[in-house]
Amino acid sequence: MADDGAAILEARDLACLRGDRAVFAGLSFALAPGEALLLTGANGAGKSTLLRMLAGLLPPTEGAVLWRGNDISDDAAAHARRMRYLSHQDALKPALTVTENLEFFARLQGGAVGPALAALALAPLADLPARVLSSGQKRRLALARLALAPVPLWLLDEPTTGVDAASVERLRPLLAAHRAAGGVVVAATHIPLPLDDARDLRL
Repeated sequence: MADDGAAILEARDLACLRGDRAVFAGLSFALAPGEALLLTGANGAGKSTLLRMLAGLLPPTEGAVLWRGNDISDDAAAHARRMRYLSHQDALKPALTVTENLEFFARLQGGAVGPALAALALAPLADLPARVLSSGQKRRLALARLALAPVPLWLLDEPTTGVDAASVERLRPLLAAHRAAGGVVVAATHIPLPLDDARDLRL
C-alpha cells in the first residue's frame, strides 16, 4: 500500500434520503493514504449509512464515492477486495472455534491466523466455539479480521462496542501500522478511538 500523498478515497456531494427526509446532502471529503476520519453524531444521523455507501453496499441518492478517481460502482468486486468493512454485526459462525472463524476469513481474504489471534489477545480462547464467547470477546474476534491480510481501506462501525479499555488500547498498534503502510480508516464511534491526528466529521 504505497503512500503517494494524493487523495485515494473521495466522497463527492453525497446525499441520502429516507422517504421525504434528507439524512445528509452535499457531503464531500477526501482522504489521502494514512489518514483517518471519525464519524460522530447522534443516533440516526447517518453514520452507518455513510459507511455502507463507502463500502459500496448502498448506492447514494446523489453523488459518488471514488477510489483513486474512479467510481467504486464501476467495479464492485475490486472495491470489496480492497476493504475491510466491520458492521454492527460480528459476522461469526457460532459452531466454529475462534481459530476456525479466523481460518474461514483467511481462506477468503488471505493472511495468517496466529498473528491475528495475538493482536487481540485471543490465543487463550482459540479452541472455544464462538457461541460461548461474551459479547466483548465476539467483538474482539471480529476485530481480529483486521489483522489478517492487509488492505488499504478499513470501514469500522462502532468497532469498540462491548469491549473493555484494554481491548480498545490493543487496537492502537493495529491502527497505527495500517496507517503507516498507507491505509485509510473511516470509523463511526461514540467513544474515543486510539487514532492520532484523526479528522472529525460530525453528521
